[in-house]
Amino acid sequence: MARVSPIGKDKLPDALHDLWDQFTQGERDFTNQAGALAHSPETFAHLYGLVVAMRAHSSLSERLVEIAVVTTSKLNECPYCVAHHSVALERTGLPAESVKAILESDVPGFSAMELLVRDYARLLVERPWGIGDGFHDELRRHFSERQIVELTIRVGLCALFNTFNQALDIPMEESFLEAPDAGKA
Repeated sequence: MARVSPIGKDKLPDALHDLWDQFTQGERDFTNQAGALAHSPETFAHLYGLVVAMRAHSSLSERLVEIAVVTTSKLNECPYCVAHHSVALERTGLPAESVKAILESDVPGFSAMELLVRDYARLLVERPWGIGDGFHDELRRHFSERQIVELTIRVGLCALFNTFNQALDIPMEESFLEAPDAGKA
């Protein structure tokens, strides 16, 4: 059970109803997280607004973003985010076996660029202060500075959501648990 009582869309200002709908319907049903986050309408607006803006204007593919998010969530041991984003990563065409093995040294189906994204996310979570120039040189060989910034922000934002979900014990949505592809991760 969540450590804060969930509140509904009706408790949010009308201007945030569309944003609520984007995070509580369809394949991206984060209703329980949204219900907790809605206690702070300003935070709800800015965090979810940032996610929407980054999705709409990202210079990174959805697959690369989801690799970074699943890696971050697994390292931070956030079952809520691992479950939701593993399914999203599988929808990009990656087999479930590869998603499960994402932290292994060799991941079936990963390109060198995808392994680089995974490794960067791991470094950002485990020791961001110790990422050497050589690793950044390798990032620059594959990504623009805009992409490196976006990837760094995505991992940091994911870590924030991991902390939020775990600290407040956000439960998985019933609709997600009943989905045929739920729980594969």
